Amino acid sequence: MAEKKNTVSAVWDIAQPIAESLGLILWDVRFQKEGTNWYLRIFIDKEGGVGIEDCVAMSHAIEEPLDEADPIEQSYNLQVSSPGLERDLVRDEHFRRFLGEKIMLKLPRAVDGQKEFHGVLEQYDDGTLTLVYGDNKTLTVNKKETSWVRLDDFPGFD
Repeated sequence: MAEKKNTVSAVWDIAQPIAESLGLILWDVRFQKEGTNWYLRIFIDKEGGVGIEDCVAMSHAIEEPLDEADPIEQSYNLQVSSPGLERDLVRDEHFRRFLGEKIMLKLPRAVDGQKEFHGVLEQYDDGTLTLVYGDNKTLTVNKKETSWVRLDDFPGFD
C-alpha cells in the first residue's frame, strides 16, 4: 500500500506543474491494478469542463517527464480523463470547493437504517464533513469513514 502512495505522490509532483502550464487543474492521480494490468489514471479539470483535446494535450505533455523520472517499476497503461459527472470528492480542496453543493455519500455501515445519503455539503473541516439531508437532518462523518463521496449532479434521481 505504501508503494502506491509513493507512486501517486511522485506522479502528482510531476503532473501538477504540467497541468498548470496547460491551464488545467490536476484533480486526482490513481495507480490501480485491475486483473493483471496496472493503470495510471490522471484526472484533470478546468473551468467550463475538459474536452478530449485537453486529455490528449496532458497525455502527450506528461509522457516524457514520466519516462525520465521513471517513478513506476512495472509496465502500466496511462489514462488521462476528466473526473466526469458525479465526480469523486477525495482531496481536502475538493470538499472546500464544493461547500454548499449537493453531494451523495455511502457509508460502509448503516446510520439510521441507511447507507447512502443525498444532501448539501454544509461544512468541511480537517477531514470531517457535515451533510444536511432530508427534512433538515444532519450527518457529520469523517471522510475516512465513508465508502465514497461524490457530487450529486442528478439530484432527485435516486
